[in-house]
Amino acid sequence: MARELNEVGVVGLGTMGAGIVEVLARAGLSVTAVEVTDDALARGRAHVEQSTDRAVSRGKLDPADRDAIFERIRFRTSLEDLASAELVIEAVPERMELKAEVFAALDKICPPDTILATNTSSLSVTELSVVTGRPSKVIGMHFFNPAPVMKLVEVVRTVVTEPSVVDDVEALAARLGKVDVTIGDKAGFIANALLFGYLNHAVSMFENRYATREDIDAAMRLGCGLPMGPLSLMDLIGIDTAYEILDTMYKQSRNRLHAPSPVIKQMMTAGMLGRKSGRGFYSYAEPGSAEVVDDAATPAAGGAAEGARPVRTVGVIGSGTMAIGIIEVVAKGGYDVRFVARAPEKVEAVTTALTKSLDKQVVRGRLAEGDRDEILARVTGTTSLDELADRDLIIEAVVESLSVKEALFANLGEIAKPGAVLATTTSSLPVIECAKASGRPADVVGMHFFNPAQVMKLVEVVSTISTAPDVAATAHAVSAQLGKRAVSCTDRAGFIVNALLFPYLNDAVKMLEAHYATADDIDAAMKVGCGYPMGPFELLDVVGLDVSLAIERELYTEFREPGFAPAPLLEHLVTAGYLGRKTGRGFRDYASR
Repeated sequence: MARELNEVGVVGLGTMGAGIVEVLARAGLSVTAVEVTDDALARGRAHVEQSTDRAVSRGKLDPADRDAIFERIRFRTSLEDLASAELVIEAVPERMELKAEVFAALDKICPPDTILATNTSSLSVTELSVVTGRPSKVIGMHFFNPAPVMKLVEVVRTVVTEPSVVDDVEALAARLGKVDVTIGDKAGFIANALLFGYLNHAVSMFENRYATREDIDAAMRLGCGLPMGPLSLMDLIGIDTAYEILDTMYKQSRNRLHAPSPVIKQMMTAGMLGRKSGRGFYSYAEPGSAEVVDDAATPAAGGAAEGARPVRTVGVIGSGTMAIGIIEVVAKGGYDVRFVARAPEKVEAVTTALTKSLDKQVVRGRLAEGDRDEILARVTGTTSLDELADRDLIIEAVVESLSVKEALFANLGEIAKPGAVLATTTSSLPVIECAKASGRPADVVGMHFFNPAQVMKLVEVVSTISTAPDVAATAHAVSAQLGKRAVSCTDRAGFIVNALLFPYLNDAVKMLEAHYATADDIDAAMKVGCGYPMGPFELLDVVGLDVSLAIERELYTEFREPGFAPAPLLEHLVTAGYLGRKTGRGFRDYASR
């Protein structure tokens, strides 16, 4: 049975340490908070005061409770004051030699049964444990920033950590109101091991000038529902901190995808550390500010749409979910829309589905009846591609088969009027192949809408090496008219979103495959620790394991990056017919629910 820990210590009162002190004191524990100097101690105390005062001003904390929190905290500058602690949590800067020095000192001061915990996010807990005479009493307790808000704690056991120590710390995490995931000692643990590979990939994409910082961040926020874009998150974490974490992960994994992108080291050397220094990937109003200010790299508003061809009429080809969503969005944007489906019954089905969607919005008060009628009046259906000959823009949303799309674009190249823009909504196929098939490659562009098109705000505008500048500008102008945020990229497998998303999902499968953590713990770590709307295995099951595997194979084939090779476990599940929710079984079994 776990013992109840009541007397705890925290060493290091930076942002993380001060947050941990607050969390412990809020839960009723007696806390000794230690810093090296009076000035550092005063800054740490100020952190706790500002945080609790903010909670009071927002009505989330009673003034009397705030006062009680401070009565439970003793602020000290000597480690000797931790002599009676039952648990000490170290939260000093992320440097192994400094942490080892603290642990060695605590080992001499604290009683033999005192648990020594480190808040490290990436360093080896085992390496820290062996500088003490009590390695079995050493454990990782990785809180997430800001500690009073973030619910996740990664409990990291080494191969010699006593089971009773794990039990005690898990019980404490529950008492603090945290969600804990207990794992072994591996660089990055769960959340950072998955998060920082993704962040590093995003930095590499920016460094190679594949897309702007604004477009990369917007793509992941709007395309995946993430709370922050990767480059904004790098600035928040700190470029130096990110470098240390990636470097540690690389030294342990030797995975090239963890090797810090060169620009990270350059930024660190130049003092561009992110928000805390006032400049990182973005520029900020002042050091420590969250307010982004314009700088030389800030794009001009509306600049991407300059020089666009005029568009009044739009054609949409397809009768599936995506096509119907695009038809609705384009008609709502005020365009005259003519769609093409394979057979009369398909034309009727599209019209019925469109009417049903708009009727539902009327019932919910989101659309006036008159507006619905106007939207429907702008839409006509046909089975003949020839009826698209007068369209200014034609968007295909047919099945994701290159041969089908090539045949379609060969026809469109002959049918469409001179100057018409031809767009493909492919999410993974090479746009240049469609462009080549059309015989008029300068007129072809990718316009990758996200599902459901009526809801998702993102469109990836994909230019091939042959796309005319005014064609890309047209795709941006139309996207803006539809109320979408368009991002620019070139014709590379995965574009922005899938190129960043699917290697991360693949890494999660490899983590599960290695028996490092369960699917439930990995999902919990990413949702609770990183604020992701879905865990990787939830998302894979929703997307479909077959679809995910196809995208991962495209990425691997194009980039030939060993780390992108699909995890064997994913391939085995697809072979077995376990494709996710649509078949009732994927990484989880839905049939029995």
